[in-house]
Amino acid sequence: MSETEDAALDIQPAAGPDGMMDDPAFDEDAAYQRRPGARIIGVGPMARPWPEDPRLDPQLLEHGDHRNILDRYRYWSVEAIRQDLDTHRSRLHIAIENLEHDLNIGSIVRSGNAFNVGGVHIVGRRRWNKRGAMVTDRYVDVYYHPDARDLANWATENGYQLVAIDNPEHSTRLEDTKLPENCLLVFGQESAGISEEMAAVCGAAVRIEQYGSTRSLNVAAAAAIAIHWWISQWRA
Repeated sequence: MSETEDAALDIQPAAGPDGMMDDPAFDEDAAYQRRPGARIIGVGPMARPWPEDPRLDPQLLEHGDHRNILDRYRYWSVEAIRQDLDTHRSRLHIAIENLEHDLNIGSIVRSGNAFNVGGVHIVGRRRWNKRGAMVTDRYVDVYYHPDARDLANWATENGYQLVAIDNPEHSTRLEDTKLPENCLLVFGQESAGISEEMAAVCGAAVRIEQYGSTRSLNVAAAAAIAIHWWISQWRA
């Protein structure tokens, strides 16, 4: 999706834990692989002469590409990868309430990138812990909303239906649910779940049925399951 035609909607690269924008020169994937005993992935420097391809990043050609990306994107610049992903994004969008410090947000963003969602919406606090995202937020559009009502307005203006992934009494089983194609799945905080304000603007609540003793799944795990359920209905 393009960055925005709605002046009221704030779309920017996601801010890091210190509120600053990501340093594009920092590769967290490569830093992670430098830890003792890590298995090195990716490819080394490309032998010259280099192909004449505008998608290729000279720095990566020179020094190698050890990012956690598909092999078909080796040596491509971030912008070139984004442009290619834009040609086959899922219509699905996902939203995450960011009301308190939650390490799961990054993991949910990573799952969103894995299934190439149309966009990720952060509702509430703009600052969020990005470590679990493993820099995958660079490849998706990240939207920021101050509250649930602003998210609901975006959904209405863009023809999307809000579906909360939560387990209140009136919820329906995910297995029994046909999700809308223009779906905006909403995930709450790890401890509290969907807020009352968010629940009030969601048209439906869908739960993931469980068969053990725990009351709820980890929200990042629940997000991956729910996203894949949409994928199985609309992309598979």
